[in-house]
Amino acid sequence: MLANSSRRGPGRARSRGISALVALSTVATLGLTACGDSDTTLRTPDGEVISTVTSRIAGVNIVNADRDYAKTCLAPTATDPGRSDTSRVIVTDPSLLDAFCALGIGNKVRAVTAAPGSIPAYLGPELGAVPTIGDDPTADAVRAADPQLVLGTPSTAAELSALRKTGALGDARIATVQPGKDWRSLFTAVADAMNRSAAATERLGEFDAEVKRIGTVMDAAHSQVSLVRFTPDDELLEGTDSFGASILAEVGVQRPAGQRGADPVVVTDANFTEADADLIYVSAEGEAGMNRATSVLDSDRWKEMGAPSWQRVLWINDDVWYRSSGLAAAWLVLNDIKSSLNSSSAGE
Repeated sequence: MLANSSRRGPGRARSRGISALVALSTVATLGLTACGDSDTTLRTPDGEVISTVTSRIAGVNIVNADRDYAKTCLAPTATDPGRSDTSRVIVTDPSLLDAFCALGIGNKVRAVTAAPGSIPAYLGPELGAVPTIGDDPTADAVRAADPQLVLGTPSTAAELSALRKTGALGDARIATVQPGKDWRSLFTAVADAMNRSAAATERLGEFDAEVKRIGTVMDAAHSQVSLVRFTPDDELLEGTDSFGASILAEVGVQRPAGQRGADPVVVTDANFTEADADLIYVSAEGEAGMNRATSVLDSDRWKEMGAPSWQRVLWINDDVWYRSSGLAAAWLVLNDIKSSLNSSSAGE
């Protein structure tokens, strides 16, 4: 297995900070609950707990390690002229929440028919605090949300049926949006349902203008970036269909020859060096993926490739780049590209 080739050491990142990174939170509080002399919590003189940021894994810098997800969502948008606004919404599919965030109307979501922990952390504390009432909610939970609108997708028909069975929807309007072929179509569909079509067009225009500007300023067309993702089962060369890869393509960044197909390719002894490029973005899925990553990144074979030898390897957030989509997430990926395309992992 590649993960075992020429190891210099175990290279396993076991700190609580790295575990927090996998869960999308890069800030690791070093406090313990003990009291007295056994309390090793770092505090300011007035007693406030001090937090630290995990900024490197296996000697590789993390892109935007100190990102504040409270700033992910954009400013509030207005309704289309002559259209009414909706103040209270139950969402049956968490994939719709990115659009609410990007439109600046996350405060209108009063409940999500999903399990606790289903709301992506990158959406920030406002949406993270929305009650998750499960896929079989109680009538009391629905009444507490008091929805004017229930918004879902065809894949969440069962959740919508469960809401109806509670008998607590009252006069709430029910709407279903079609995901479409990409994240843009889903964003505009949610905006249409919330009477914000004009705002959606403006927001997408702003993003596209910045993509074009960054591509030109950073001379993206002359940069070749490799995407290497470590999962619990494999080391992958990502293709072009993943969310983060699509944003790279919009900016104009080039990909290595072995990564120009749509689907990811499993790394083997035969294609190991196809991971190399001017810059390599690496990420890991879960703790098992992290263990695989740190082992490979500590191997002689990895370090002998061009980008690692030039310290041109950087960590990106796996959840944002690969397990999310939407305009809010697209801005996070674009900002990662802005701050790292011409960077390295040199120094501490």
